[in-house]
Amino acid sequence: MRQTIAIASDHAGFALKERLKPYLSGMGFKIQDLGTYSKERCAYPTFAYILAKGVACGKVKKGILICKSGIGNSIVANRFPGVRAALSYNLKATRLSREHNDSNVLVLGSAFVDVKLAKRMVKVWLNTKFKGGRHRRRLDILKGIEREIRG
Repeated sequence: MRQTIAIASDHAGFALKERLKPYLSGMGFKIQDLGTYSKERCAYPTFAYILAKGVACGKVKKGILICKSGIGNSIVANRFPGVRAALSYNLKATRLSREHNDSNVLVLGSAFVDVKLAKRMVKVWLNTKFKGGRHRRRLDILKGIEREIRG
């Protein structure tokens, strides 16, 4: 059974999302496209919410969010317990987001990342393993913070 990966964008990330979908399918992933479905102006929080909720609830293990800067999507996604959304503009940060932070959502800014770089970043992100060790202890601290915030 192929692993499912969720992907969502706003209007500014739509073109990049559409270019990444066949690339992900070619890598063997089943794609869950959560919108938007056109270049018509829309609000990024709607789509970031849907994807992050799916990751937080365990419906999907990983997701990719795309908007113009990536900042708004990061803000929305990281409000959900268990979501570790990493905004990345380069390969090193992408790799470290998996090795050190066990990121489960990759956030891309279409104004800063072209299709070629985005594909390389996605490949690195999907193929990089979490290192564990001291990084696991840090994630445990984050889980404690999440529990405290939820009360």
